[in-house]
Parts: sequence; C-alpha cells; structure tokens
Amino acid sequence: MPGQIIFRARNIWLVRVYLGCDASGKRVYENKTIHGNKKDAEGYLNEALRRRDLGGTETAAQRTAINELLDDLLTDYRINGKDYDWAERKVRLRVRPFFGSIQARKLTTSVVQQFIEKRQKEEAANATINRELAILKRALNLGRRHTPPKISRLPHIPMLEENNVRKGFFEHDEYLRMKQALPEDIRPLLVFAYHTGCRKGEILSLRWDQVDLSERLVRLHPGTTKNDEPRVIPVAGELHEMLEAQKRTRDAEFPHCEFVFSRDGRPIRNFRKSWDQACIQARLVTSSGAASRMFHDLRRTGVRNLIRAGVPEKTAMAISGHKTRSVFDRYNIVSEGDLKDAAERLAAYLSAKSKPAARGRQRESSHTIRTQRNRT
Repeated sequence: MPGQIIFRARNIWLVRVYLGCDASGKRVYENKTIHGNKKDAEGYLNEALRRRDLGGTETAAQRTAINELLDDLLTDYRINGKDYDWAERKVRLRVRPFFGSIQARKLTTSVVQQFIEKRQKEEAANATINRELAILKRALNLGRRHTPPKISRLPHIPMLEENNVRKGFFEHDEYLRMKQALPEDIRPLLVFAYHTGCRKGEILSLRWDQVDLSERLVRLHPGTTKNDEPRVIPVAGELHEMLEAQKRTRDAEFPHCEFVFSRDGRPIRNFRKSWDQACIQARLVTSSGAASRMFHDLRRTGVRNLIRAGVPEKTAMAISGHKTRSVFDRYNIVSEGDLKDAAERLAAYLSAKSKPAARGRQRESSHTIRTQRNRT
C-alpha cells in the first residue's frame, strides 16, 4: 500500500507514506499528523506520494550521464523488437562519442549545435544528422518518463531542414525482377512491404501471434510501430499466399520460432548486403553501378499501390501507419508513368469532346450540299 490516512480524533489524521525497505528489509514509512478535515489529509498524501515518486530526481539529474540514457534507449529497442542493430550502430559511432560523457543537466542547445557543426564538417547529410539527433531526443524522453525520472528537464534540440527527400519507388516489373533476385529468406520481406507499405522494423519484429491467416489479418501491437499505436492490416492474394508458405516452412522446420520472417529459425536483423546484390542483379543501379533502391522505397510504393487500386486515402493511411497528411502526400509520389497516363487520358477526353463537334460540322456540310443541289 503506497499510503494510508488513519483517523485519530476529530480533525486529526495520521498520514503514512511508504518509502521502501531499509538495508535489513524492514519497511520504512514517513508519518505526518494533519490537523483539518479528511480532504486536507488526502491533499497532503497526494503531494507526499508525488514527492516520493520524484524522490531524488534533482539529485539523480545532477549525476545522470547521457551514457546511461543511451544504454536505456538500446534496451528499449531490444525488448520492443525494434531495429536494434541500426540504433546500436548510430549510438556507438556517432551519438555516444560526442554526448556520452556529458551529464544530462549540462546538455544545452549550444552543445547540440556544436554536434551539428561537427557532423556538417564531416559532410553528413541533414537527414542523417536528424536521425542521430532523434536518437538523442528519444533517450532523453525515456529518461524523463522513467520512474523516478532520471532527468528533470528536456533541452531544446533543433532539427535541420531536409531537402534530400528520396523519391524512389518500384514499378511492378522492377518488383518482379527484385523478387527473383533476392535470396529465398529475404524475398517474403519484399512481398510484405510491397503490399502494405509497412516499415522495415515493423516487418522484422512481426510474430506469429500477430497473424490470423483464417481471418486474413495481421495485427501490429503497440510498441512495435513507430508511433506506438496498434494497426490492423488486411491480407489477401499474393500476400496471403506468402504468409501461408512461411507458416508451413516454420511449422515443418522451426516450430519454436516466433518470428514470421526468419533466417534458419532466427530473427533477421540485417540484410543490406543481400539487398544490394539483388539490386545489381535486377539491374536497379545508378550510373556508377551501385544499388539504386532502398528497402524504404517499398513504403512509398505500397502507399502508391493502395491509392492506385482505389483504396480510400484514410484507409490507406491506416494500413501504412501514416498519421499526418503531409507525410502521406510526400510518399504518394507521381511517377513519369502517372504523368503519361494523365496526358493520354486528357487526349482521349478532348478527342471525345471534339467528335460531336466534327459530326455536327459534317451534318451541316451535308445539309448545305443537299440544299444547293435542290436549288439547281
């Protein structure tokens, strides 16, 4: 019991607040006698509980180093099945070397700006710097929400404007070539992303208890999505067939594997090398011969496919997990093929509009000729 209010006499109350146990295991309480009505005692108890829960916050904040917050961040990524390898690499190579030894209370916007200047001198893209700052912000927010809080304030962390938004996506023939080129254990990831527009982390963390093949639904639980909100994804056609095949393979070869997408019964963490090799084999390369497609391009592609298929935008956003319309618009990219289709439709429309006028002129001309013949 965290606290008690004990009646002693009229307008006299004993408020007891449980503080924990001492070194010998004995329970320790803070006792306070309150003179007044019961509401006064309740008010004191609530405030005492708040002080207890925040106990040591200011003192802890004086000592908490960002290294500790980054450790907590990586633990959060690991236990929630997020892209741990990506986060660990960013923390180890970029965030920890600069911020790790700094005490949280000494982190200021000026210190963050020094990091930004350093990374810009290293010719890092704005988007790359923003992802590194996002990791720092996430670590600070986790520390603030910790019980008791590990930091007492959140400094302002400025983000850079990103003008290097990728516009890549897969045409269907490119998707087919890529599917043919990918290793068998990575191919299902391509199919799932192409049909749903889900993020890589959401796909890699997917477990069989989230898949209902009979109802043809996949449920993304809170904590497995970027915005921590659940989603329900309908499954049909090629996507359903792929999941059924995955289930048969898993039941036959790795019955204890809980992950939908695995490599020899173990969760897939990284497949960058296989992906780049498949891009080259599928002739999806830049002028220098490097892979020209990223896995995230499938997210844009999935959204565009849903819209082209006539799915209402609100439903498409619910499937892909986009919360704001601005981000959705950015991903719903118009390709050169879309523009050509629009031009052809416009030409067909104008041609159809022109035909009645042409037929009218033809009838008028025929009528004039007949009139002239009658006169002669």
